[in-house]
Amino acid sequence: MRISSLFTASAQASSTVGTAVVLLGLTLTPTAAQAQSNRTSEAGEAAITDPTAECTNYVYPPVATQLSTFPPIWQPATLLANDTAGQAKWSSIQSSIPTTSPKGTLAGDFSSFTPTYSPSDPDCWWTYNKCVTPKLASLQPDISSVPEPLTLGYGFDDGPNCSHNAFYDYLSEQKQKATMFYVGSNVMDWPLEAQRALTDGHEICVHTWSHHYMTAFSSEDAFAELWYTLNAIKLVVGVTPTCWRPPFGDVDDRIRAIAAGLGLRTILWQFDSNDWQVGSATAITPADVDSNYQSLIAHAANGTFANQGAIILTHELNNFTMSEAIKWLPQLQKTFTGGIMPVGVAMNMTQPYVEKNYSLPSYTQYKGGELAATQSAGSTESGNSADGAFSMHVARGGLVGALAVTAAFLGGAARILL
Repeated sequence: MRISSLFTASAQASSTVGTAVVLLGLTLTPTAAQAQSNRTSEAGEAAITDPTAECTNYVYPPVATQLSTFPPIWQPATLLANDTAGQAKWSSIQSSIPTTSPKGTLAGDFSSFTPTYSPSDPDCWWTYNKCVTPKLASLQPDISSVPEPLTLGYGFDDGPNCSHNAFYDYLSEQKQKATMFYVGSNVMDWPLEAQRALTDGHEICVHTWSHHYMTAFSSEDAFAELWYTLNAIKLVVGVTPTCWRPPFGDVDDRIRAIAAGLGLRTILWQFDSNDWQVGSATAITPADVDSNYQSLIAHAANGTFANQGAIILTHELNNFTMSEAIKWLPQLQKTFTGGIMPVGVAMNMTQPYVEKNYSLPSYTQYKGGELAATQSAGSTESGNSADGAFSMHVARGGLVGALAVTAAFLGGAARILL
């Protein structure tokens, strides 16, 4: 087993090579020699075990050459005036989007909005009423559970985390696949880490560009949050996702319609581990998170999921959240006898990307031990999405790398939560 730190970038900023790291009781002392690992390929990046080296900034020129085609990293996205493909796509879907007004602030303050909002929840606003069945007839229901009994849709928000090697190593050794909900700015900061998800056979979904409350954006800016994350994933990884998860679950029919216009299905959850809240301004403790995992396991054991399975919300946000996932996976695997798997697999959605030469196993295949995703020969360049109108505004630059982690990330890691 490759053992590496689960440091976050913010933790790394104050660490030094030679600092001892403890991960689930395993202590290692990084060596300066490990920092010489390959920073130009996914395989080289995945082999790094030095926690400082993992989160040391690196620059890969193909990303740098595309910077002008993206909004500033970690800033709320806006549609660029020179993005002709984005402008055309936005124009093509505007007529399908409800004209309801934005809600609250990007930081999630809805105190001035909710007093005036109808108790009937006309917008199917998840933050208000946990609504997952849109009122707009043209929209599909959100995916918040999975159909197969005693099955767990397993995934992690907020990646790629620069320090995730030990965690991804563990998932590989346990033959465990998951859905990775990637933030576009993180993909640009840590592209080789993003590529590992595809290499390891995980499913990749969109988690917006800057990780804000989506219903607070104007419709055009909400479009930009999704559009540029799709573009970043395509540029870096070479695939175009067909799924997304709203940060904090904040979605309504206006935002769903924008996502649907980009060929994205909305994925939510039933059980929140609350792992993301430890260390924040809330009073959530590690013991509370353990209790939440135990509650999910108890529900599985008492027959709650005898007819259909569940989806849990967890994160690759920091050392604690990833260590908790490692800690609880064996018990989850033992209890969820229908299997633990990516949400797409649990839903029998075997084509996770616009590119048709890449497929996930079906539920039956996965449960039977056929875990590997398959990629057939041929180009991975995207053509059209399910709606027949989506094309990327950047050319794929091959295996491209990241920019230095931004000050906005280091200073604002606490807000990258769900």
